[in-house]
Amino acid sequence: MVIETILLVSMFIVFAGLLLAGFHVAYTLFGVSVLYTAIAIFSDTFLGTATGLDFDFLGLTIKRIYSLMTNWILIAGTMFIFMGYMLEKSGIAERLLATTQELFGKVRGGMAITVVVIGALLAASTGIIGASVVLLGVLALPAMMKQGYSRELAVGTVAASGCLGIIIPPSIMLVFMADQIGLPAGDLFMGAVFPGLLLASLYALYVLIYAFLRPTAAPIARNQRPLGWGMVRRVLLDAAPILLLMVLVLGSIIAGIATVTEAAGVGALSALILAAVYRRLDLKGLREALYGTFNTMGYIFAIIVGATVFAFVVRALGGDEIIEGALDSLPFGPFGVILVILFVVFLLGFFLDWIEITFIILPLIAPVVAGMDLDINGYGVVDQPVLVWFTILVAVTLQTSYLTPPVGYALFYIKGVCPPEIQMGHIYRGIIPFVILQMLAVIIVFLWPAMVNWLPAVVYR
Repeated sequence: MVIETILLVSMFIVFAGLLLAGFHVAYTLFGVSVLYTAIAIFSDTFLGTATGLDFDFLGLTIKRIYSLMTNWILIAGTMFIFMGYMLEKSGIAERLLATTQELFGKVRGGMAITVVVIGALLAASTGIIGASVVLLGVLALPAMMKQGYSRELAVGTVAASGCLGIIIPPSIMLVFMADQIGLPAGDLFMGAVFPGLLLASLYALYVLIYAFLRPTAAPIARNQRPLGWGMVRRVLLDAAPILLLMVLVLGSIIAGIATVTEAAGVGALSALILAAVYRRLDLKGLREALYGTFNTMGYIFAIIVGATVFAFVVRALGGDEIIEGALDSLPFGPFGVILVILFVVFLLGFFLDWIEITFIILPLIAPVVAGMDLDINGYGVVDQPVLVWFTILVAVTLQTSYLTPPVGYALFYIKGVCPPEIQMGHIYRGIIPFVILQMLAVIIVFLWPAMVNWLPAVVYR
């Protein structure tokens, strides 16, 4: 067991070192896995050790990689990504942003509130973080700067709102989490609704309080039209396509009419039709959407393959047993152990994407959590209420991974589209309050598990 522990510790150290050196995470995962498999085989052959890694293990690894290519969940992820890109091309977000801005125009901080609302709607219809952040940045940031908004408030609101797609269903992350842990995707989708709305509500509340305390940082727009039923009707009409898409995708899953993969297909087709209806469907736009889909999914798949092989090597070296023993030895009780895990996930989010954490860490710790004596109410309907609650907790925690440097992707997305007067210092200062709000949401969901399990229990009763 000593040699296995040495290999495991050095494996994670080498992995972290290569990441900090700037190597691509997918190549690093796969390369480190192959390197340590070779070291283990050499050690067993020439030093007489028994690590459990041999040529038969390599064959199992290849079979595991092949099984990924036949996984229908990956098809669902691909179609959800395509749906997001097509909605971006359709111009629905631009129309909705313009009309919703008029609706909140007389509210101090109304433009920022509009960004939060649009971010939540985009999350419920696309789930593509990069596309949402870039789209909101391009559309909203120039208008907020022209209106006189604080730079920190503007970029923080846009970055955080664009990241809501990681938790609000149909979240691609939840799809992959369900596959890795063996949970129904519908349970996770329903379990994530209230935590997602909680995050959006906390963002909006923060904007209102900030605008009240610092009126000059979020001024009211000039020359606002009077609020009337005509304006409300325009907002509802512009929001109708997104709401319809939510009903078609999420409604079909909840009602048991379609699987996640089938619902993703319906969503992709519906987004294509919407783009055609709004006269935004052309060969160039379709080519860009397909290219974006293949590029994004190729990146995800490369990391999935690397993470799968990495996790396979970790398990072969007894990593799951070591992790279980380490967690069981903690003197904090089951709920204290959950907090320790969430803290570790939070720290890992500074350096790793949600994909690596989902495919490496989550499968190792989920069985340990499932075996804990935790009194989490499933209302007699949710099969594994502890795991559903824990997975949503991890998902909310992983919200922070997009906003925390040095690997906070949303920070780089927003920097790429923001006006030149906004510097990285403004972005870093702007996201701090929203990271704190995300951690507050984690605490609330931790203290009230019913926020996760009540809705799936009611829906599937």
